[in-house]
Amino acid sequence: MKTLNYTLIVLAISLTGCKKDTKNNDSGKDSSIAKKDSVVIPEIHKEYYGIYTGDFNGMETTVDEMDDTPYDVDVYKKISLKINRITKDSVYGQSIVNGNQRPFRGVFNETSKSFVLDEPGNDKTDGRFEVKLTGDSLIGRWSAFNKAAVKAPVKTLKLLKKEFVYNPNFMLDKDSNLVDWTNPKEFVEKYTDDETGKTESYTTSKNRVASDAVFKLNASKQKLTEKDLKNLRKLDLEIIKNSVFARHGYSFKKETYRNFFEQTDWYIPVSNNVDQELSPLEKENVALLNRFTKYAEDKYDSFGR
Repeated sequence: MKTLNYTLIVLAISLTGCKKDTKNNDSGKDSSIAKKDSVVIPEIHKEYYGIYTGDFNGMETTVDEMDDTPYDVDVYKKISLKINRITKDSVYGQSIVNGNQRPFRGVFNETSKSFVLDEPGNDKTDGRFEVKLTGDSLIGRWSAFNKAAVKAPVKTLKLLKKEFVYNPNFMLDKDSNLVDWTNPKEFVEKYTDDETGKTESYTTSKNRVASDAVFKLNASKQKLTEKDLKNLRKLDLEIIKNSVFARHGYSFKKETYRNFFEQTDWYIPVSNNVDQELSPLEKENVALLNRFTKYAEDKYDSFGR
């Protein structure tokens, strides 16, 4: 009986040892895999990281409203290319234009200092950037993957590297054009002939216009009050509010706001969501501006272009 008990004890110890060895071996295997998976691919040419912004233009075909004749026009937009990471095999970043932020991935040719960068391809506006570094500039072109889906399937780029900086003091330039050219409104006017006394009606197009208040109120620095806002035009309120987002590099989808802030030399679109970047003061002011904008009226004038 003693011999049997001794044999059982030895067998139990052996089995326990086997389990421990197996566990240790598995652990070593997992550790090996973890080390393999955690290998960091080295980054290169970090001096090229950053934001390149500037003109993005091409030819679009439009139709004359009078005789339905098609003709080509030059269309200019602003674009930012943000290069986030470069390795031996890949380049990662994003393009930002008209409030549309798209990731891209591509390659960098060290010999020619050129990039080939592809957007994902699952959006009709996606395409390929082929650009070359010239000093602090990126020059080249963009080609749409789906040429039939966009008005200008090929566009040229001339971008300058700029450092984005948030500055609460940034304001619209004093010589800014304060007319909203993108949302004209039709009005019926009456005209009375002095000689005949006959009154006739005609339709005229007018545009929204802001006041000089947009140069005086800064929603990133001063606590706004109802007294500050109660007599302002709707467009004034919109500009003052969106100046907050422009200072944080928000990429506007609405052409109205892009047209205002692209007149400055400080506006650099870097993101389509900057809500988390706003200070408590800015959030409070934006909420107040939204309340007043809801009930404000616009001022319309006639302008020639």
